[in-house]
Amino acid sequence: MRRLLTLRREGRLTTAQVRSAADVLGVRERAVWRWLAAAERDESAAVEPGARAQSKDRFSVTPEVRRLLALWKGNVAAVHRELAACAVRGEGESPPLIATLHRAIRRDLTPGERAGLAGGERAARRHDVFLARRRGWRNQVWESDHVQAPVLVDVEGGARRPWITWFTDCATNAITGVAITPGHPSRESVLAALRSAVLREDPYGPFGGLPEKVRVDRGKDFLSRTVTAAFALLDVRVEDLPAYTPHLKGTVEGLNRAVESMFLAALPGYARQPRPGRRSSRPKGEVLLGFEDFTARLLDWTLWWNTEHRPAPLRGRTPLEVWQDDPTPLRDVPAADLWTFTLEDAGTRTLTTRGIRFKRRDYAAAWMTGQTGIQVRIRFMPHHDHRIEVYHAATGRYLGSADLADQATDEQISAVRRARAARSRRLKKDLQASQRERYAAVNQPAAPQRLGALTTVQADAELAQATGTDLSQLSLPDLIPPAAPPAGWRTPASLAALTTPGRPAPDPPGHAPDPVPGTHGSSASPAAHPTDDGDTL
Repeated sequence: MRRLLTLRREGRLTTAQVRSAADVLGVRERAVWRWLAAAERDESAAVEPGARAQSKDRFSVTPEVRRLLALWKGNVAAVHRELAACAVRGEGESPPLIATLHRAIRRDLTPGERAGLAGGERAARRHDVFLARRRGWRNQVWESDHVQAPVLVDVEGGARRPWITWFTDCATNAITGVAITPGHPSRESVLAALRSAVLREDPYGPFGGLPEKVRVDRGKDFLSRTVTAAFALLDVRVEDLPAYTPHLKGTVEGLNRAVESMFLAALPGYARQPRPGRRSSRPKGEVLLGFEDFTARLLDWTLWWNTEHRPAPLRGRTPLEVWQDDPTPLRDVPAADLWTFTLEDAGTRTLTTRGIRFKRRDYAAAWMTGQTGIQVRIRFMPHHDHRIEVYHAATGRYLGSADLADQATDEQISAVRRARAARSRRLKKDLQASQRERYAAVNQPAAPQRLGALTTVQADAELAQATGTDLSQLSLPDLIPPAAPPAGWRTPASLAALTTPGRPAPDPPGHAPDPVPGTHGSSASPAAHPTDDGDTL
């Protein structure tokens, strides 16, 4: 438009040029002539041709409107009602029409801002632009994460959702290591997945070796002392990403989404979390997979992903083909050394005739015969209490493993677990029954009214039962009253009635008896003695 305006001022503008500009802009010829006329009156109109002139009285979004949008989750009608109510109270100006408010919000706020005010930061992030990292070489960067499988699995007779911990290579999209846990994962899950990721021998290969860097997202298991020490010994740098930034580890996040849609959704027991207030639509009587069967199927899918699946970023190749075509040398670690590096250090102990004392329990092994008295260093796998690994404290030489002495049988452990579960269920039921309160429904403003009639006898019985279980009430501090004070003390009658009648207690050692008032030689002033008006020593 600025060029057309210059030609018009020079008298060299033709109708053909205007018609050509209209074709390029996709508007009518009359619109271009109108824009030129507006630009002659105000040159700023040439910057945005066709834009409506902003008048001083035009309504725009204010900080108050933004605050109300965040308060009402993007509900413009509710914001308009709030502005109108403030105007009635004299706390602000009269609001514009609701249509004007809609136009101002669409004009002054970006789609990301509108989504963020309505749904929070995660909703606003959907409108952001993210740059893709350059695809490097194998074992340059790994990413790791926990994900809870939305599948119910039979674990010892109960339905649970197992957790998956895995490492993935960012250059090849290969799953280098995986570990499945029936319950909540821990640092032991990370160490198990790390061992399977680093080792390249069967059944873990050919992917593996030591990476240069591993990205994690502030998970306490990945940043625990044991895991960080293992990474440090293996010369692997850990990149701790900021919280709530899943886009910074998109490779493993994409794997988390892919495993659900490509594999888990077809399994029996698939129980995707429903919306709040809705129950899961899982059919009744559905036979769940056992944990062992689920693990076998997941490992088979992992093998298919690495050897047959062709992700779009790899342009028609499988992760195995990309891995084998990469000439980057690999750093391997012997299996025995890797096992040592991924154990938690528990310090030194003395080998005695009862074995090794660790966590108030004894561990013994056949190789300990004839070696009592030496100093050993203990390393163990977290949460694996049945076995420890023993090394010589001075030389670091591996001595062997030691098992827990007098370990309970599987039947005993199962019985203890059943008893604990029954006790927990009974306690939970009792607590819920005692804390459940019912109130009367109202249709007029009124104070809450509890329901449930209770007689005086029932109330006294329940209070007596509660008192009987209170240890502070069982102490009975007034059962044996204190002894009477010495004879020379002046004790008020109200306190003397609470003491044990009989012979008074003797004077304490080093305490001279008070002289009798009025006798010769008394040097004490009347103020130094207690009086009978209630004052005591």
